[in-house]
This record gives sequence, C-alpha cells and structure tokens, in this order.
Amino acid sequence: MRTEREVRWACANFVFVVLVGLTLNSSNLCDGGQTSRFARKNGLSADMPIDSDVFRVPPGYNAPQQVHITQGDFAGKGVIVSWTTADEPGSNTVIYWAENSTKHLHAEGIVLSYKYFNYTSFYIHHCTITNLEFDTKYYYEVGVGNTTRQFCFITPPKSGPDIPYTFGLIGDLGQTYDSNRTLTHYQLNPTEGKTLLFVGDLSYADDYPFHENTRWDTWGRFIERSAAYQPWIWTAGNHEIDFASNLGEDIPFKPYTNRFHVPFTASGSTAPFWYSIKRASAYIIVMASYSAFGKYTPQYEWLINELPKVNRRETPWLIVLMHCPMYSSYVHHYMEGETMRVIYEPYFVKYKVDVVFAGHVHAYERSERVSNIAYNITNGLCTPISDQSAPVYITIGDGGNQEGLVFEMTEPQPAYSAYREASFGHGIFDIKNRTHAYFGWHRNQDGYAVEADSVWILNRYYNTVEGSSAA
Repeated sequence: MRTEREVRWACANFVFVVLVGLTLNSSNLCDGGQTSRFARKNGLSADMPIDSDVFRVPPGYNAPQQVHITQGDFAGKGVIVSWTTADEPGSNTVIYWAENSTKHLHAEGIVLSYKYFNYTSFYIHHCTITNLEFDTKYYYEVGVGNTTRQFCFITPPKSGPDIPYTFGLIGDLGQTYDSNRTLTHYQLNPTEGKTLLFVGDLSYADDYPFHENTRWDTWGRFIERSAAYQPWIWTAGNHEIDFASNLGEDIPFKPYTNRFHVPFTASGSTAPFWYSIKRASAYIIVMASYSAFGKYTPQYEWLINELPKVNRRETPWLIVLMHCPMYSSYVHHYMEGETMRVIYEPYFVKYKVDVVFAGHVHAYERSERVSNIAYNITNGLCTPISDQSAPVYITIGDGGNQEGLVFEMTEPQPAYSAYREASFGHGIFDIKNRTHAYFGWHRNQDGYAVEADSVWILNRYYNTVEGSSAA
C-alpha cells in the first residue's frame, strides 16, 4: 500500500503530465475552438429588384454586356475574355494593348448560344488572348462602333518562390442585397485582391421557377464591375448542375459550360470541372464535387497524376478549390463531403496541400491542421488528429445568396474547428513569400479593413514542423 507522501507525489506528477500534454498539444495547433457570438440577422436574403442599377444593361444597340475574364492558359500569360451581345452576334474580335504602348493587337474568338426550356441565350463570345507579358497592365476593347466598351487587367508576375500575390475568396454569391454588400466589401478592401478564387454556386438561377435563365444574365451584369477587370477562377457548385428532367433538360451544367470557359485542356484535364493553373507563387487545383470522383474516374486519374507534377520550389503554395467542404461542423450539409474526403485526403496530406477552400455551407469556418486517414474500419481510429502535413480547411460559402445563412452547428464544437460564424463575407489570401501567407475573413457588417478572423499560414513544403498561428 502506498504511503500518503507517495500518493501526493503521484497525484502531482499526474497533473504535471496532463498540463504538459495540453500545452504541447495547444502549441501544435493555432488558437481555436471559438464559435463567434456576433449578432447578425436571421432569415432569407432578399433579391435585388430586376430593375436595380447593378443589373443595368449598357446603352446602345448590341452593346457588349456580362464581360468577365479568367486565366486563359496554365502559366498565366493568357486570358479568356467572355461577353454577350443581345441583338446579333456582332464582332468576335478583342482589341488589346499594353499600357504605354501604341501597338494595338487583335484576337479572334468564337460565338455560341444555347436553349434551356423556354429560354434562348444571348450570343455568348469567348476569346482567348495568348502570349501576354507577365506583370503588365493591358487594356482591351469589345464591341464595335459607338457601343465599344473598354476594360483593363494586369497579368500576374512570372512564377517564383518568393513572389507576393493576393487572392480574394468568394463563394455561393447569388444576387441579393447581401450579395451586393459582399462584392462591394471585396472591391473596397484595402488589401486588394488581384485574382478572385470563386468556390462555386454562382447565380442561383436554378432556384427560380423553371430555372429562369434570365437570372444568369442579370448575374453576369452584376459581377462585371469586378470580373471584367480581374480574373475570376471558376469552381462548379451544385447550383450549376441545372439538371431538370421535368423540363426536358437532361444535360447537366449546360448554362455554366456555355457561359464560363476555363483553360482545362492546358493542364491535361478532360473536362472543364477540374483543372489546374499556376499564378505567381501559387499552384491552384480546382476539383469538381459534383462530377464523378471515385477511383479510376477521369477526375481521380487526373488528380493523382497532377499532384506529383507540382514544383514547390517554383510555386510553393499549393491551393485546392472545391465546392463541398471535407470538414464542416454545421448541421446543414453535415458530412456531405465525406466520400471525397476519404478518397482524396491521403493525397492532400502526402503532397502537403497548404489550404483547401470550399463553399456550399452558407457560413464561415476555419479548421485546425488535422487529418483522418488512419481509419481502416477495424482499428477504431476515426477521430481527426493534429497533422502538420495536412491543409487548413476553410469554408467560405457566405457570399449572400437568397437561401440565407445557416446557423445550426454541431455541439460541442469539434476539436478540428478553429473558428466558425454564420455571417456573410469574403476572404483574402495574401501570399507574402515562400514561407508565409496571411488569411483574413471579412464579414460584411464591419469596416473594409476589419478582419473578423485571421491566421498566419505557414507553408507546408518549407515549414514541416510548425503549424498555422493565430493572428
């Protein structure tokens, strides 16, 4: 039998071990486990009226409208310019020139249209400009005569390990008053995003009776004020499927694929729903949550061949975009991304993906660096654990659509969840150099420079031991 002194010593030693264990565990994780108590409105978001100025049709006969750009090649020296004309096809030509240059160049595009139920689209133009100079401001014109419209964009710097670059993040946008606040907030953010990473669910046209495709047109005019001047990198969400057999529409993604072209063939992809691009010091992989992704599917075969190609000495930041989150502690859509997580999480850990951005859940959440890849059905190891080779998972499906925010969360807050809040907003991912990037989430109710949540993210390739640190 132990003496009283031995019992006291044993108890003290146990407490010491527990405290040391907790300290070591917390040192490997960023400060987390916070559910915001910020008070925001409940209920659905109201659509902006169809005659709102943000949907205004540009004046003049057959004036180009719904102008938007995206990256047009793999390396960042190309741009796809897209626009529509309402009255007739008009010109397919884009005229462009570098700032301080008098030499005007021409690129020829294509024109197409589609029918959806009782809707016939405008004439949709896509023109790919190639062989641009890095880190250069270009002006471009579309249209003819007195309805010509002029815009501009800046190409990214040539890829390199210490090239700073700033990305914006928006998902699940829609076209409500809150959508307008989100886009305005993003545009006025003093940390200016140079390229927007869009994580799916664009116009929400399928939420209207008969999948009202005129709502694709209003949305295209709504985003033009940003998307005509900086590339929006597209990810397809569930609201882009537009499958409606009751309307005789059995071709999925028809409006989306006709309106939003992406450079998928440049990275060896066989479909526009999964592809990759390089931009400055980032390597961006876009995945498709609503296309076949199981083993031996085209998406699976492409991704497992794509990840080993990433040269982290040239593009150290490895970013994955998808629509449905793999980790989410909200009740709505809970564990909907589990199948994709089981298949792809081991690859994300193996190749040290830095951050995975997703939407779908209409709220904001940031995870700790965790993985859940040890489970083999019989060993019972089915709880996510701290893993410094794993990415940070950020859900940012809070753009402002008419379906409203989701408020119900799983309780207690799981250990993998660092911060969560049901508010509308946008994100900024600001790459500083090869080792450090800064992420900030901005809720719409705050001042333009205010961050409701922020974190320093340490690169996985150059920081193999340390994790992220709360800002």
